[in-house]
Amino acid sequence: MVKTITSVQNAFIKQLIQLRDKSRARKKTETFLIEGVREINLAIKGHYKLNHLLYCKDLCNEEQLSTFTKETDVECIEISKEVYQKIAYRATTEGVIAVAQTKKTDLSHLSFKNNTPLILVAEAPEKPGNIGALLRTADAANIDAVIIANPKTDLYNPNIIRSSVGCVFTKQVATGSTDEIISYLEEKKINIYAAILQEATAYNTENYTNATAIVVGTEATGLSDAWRKHSKQNIKIPMQGVIDSMNVSVAAGILVFEAKRQRHFK
Repeated sequence: MVKTITSVQNAFIKQLIQLRDKSRARKKTETFLIEGVREINLAIKGHYKLNHLLYCKDLCNEEQLSTFTKETDVECIEISKEVYQKIAYRATTEGVIAVAQTKKTDLSHLSFKNNTPLILVAEAPEKPGNIGALLRTADAANIDAVIIANPKTDLYNPNIIRSSVGCVFTKQVATGSTDEIISYLEEKKINIYAAILQEATAYNTENYTNATAIVVGTEATGLSDAWRKHSKQNIKIPMQGVIDSMNVSVAAGILVFEAKRQRHFK
């Protein structure tokens, strides 16, 4: 029989609200919430383990729900509309929320299919919307991995999942300190191209066909000095307007797609 929850005071529901709102709760339990049909589908394809699937019959597509249950061993829980609205993060809802297990994000968990991976590194991105946009860029370019240096928010923040439209589940993502990441890249003989204005060449004059990490920083502070010291070459996007910077996800898109162009989009 399918379990049913109709009270917003239910202890399990209160736990889920903590998962939605508190990074500490997500880290402690190593679980997080996924809201939305597309996002849950991408998580399943990305081999995330689903523990629970909560659905509201008044809002969800039962045919889609049956697809989820066929593809994964998950406990289904029917919830009332009131309970769903209490848990749901987004204004527009599809009546289904999954509780999933987080994945390890250590650098040691990264693996590559060939010796010339293309990696995007973002140092200290703070806004979940920017992180989500970077993950969408990584997915669009089908690069090998995203590495976040000195993260300011956890990867399973609901705003990141929402703004990435589930692309947080489609690419390998790792985190670490700047020093750890530089050591990792150098050990793996991956060339570092740092998006820094000083001592930089135009981005489209460099060769990114070998193992490459393109590194971007925030608009406010840019990249730390460590990247300048360890980069194979600092690169810049020539600016033709009045301002001297652009949104980090836009800059990352320009740089990553130049690398993909040189690789004939392979």
